[in-house]
Amino acid sequence: MKLSLFALPLAAALLAGSPAFAAASNSTSHASEASIPFANHGGVDDWRAVGDSTIYFEDLHRHWYRAELMGPAFDLPFVEHIGIDASPIGTLDKFGAIYVHGQRYDFRSFEQVAGPPQKVLGAKHAAHKS
Repeated sequence: MKLSLFALPLAAALLAGSPAFAAASNSTSHASEASIPFANHGGVDDWRAVGDSTIYFEDLHRHWYRAELMGPAFDLPFVEHIGIDASPIGTLDKFGAIYVHGQRYDFRSFEQVAGPPQKVLGAKHAAHKS
């Protein structure tokens, strides 16, 4: 009995210190933390649609983010304005959504990317905050 009480904490300590365990826990926390603060108060400077299921956002610091939608928004490639549904504190993240012609489209994923996609049109888009 005394041996098993001693062996369980020792095994847990050895597992937590292993490189595979540390790499798995660190990689998931970084990927899920992308967000744009104050998205409902001008934090989004520009956006670009790529197809009907992907949208890129640029924040005020020139950082780019890619959001994948849960389902296709067939009008997304053709609209000039979208609505942004950020969290109650105004942060746009993986729990956010956009509105296209009054229809809500939730995000499947939201991550920071190295740079913007190739720009097809020369004009900026306007984002309306909800």
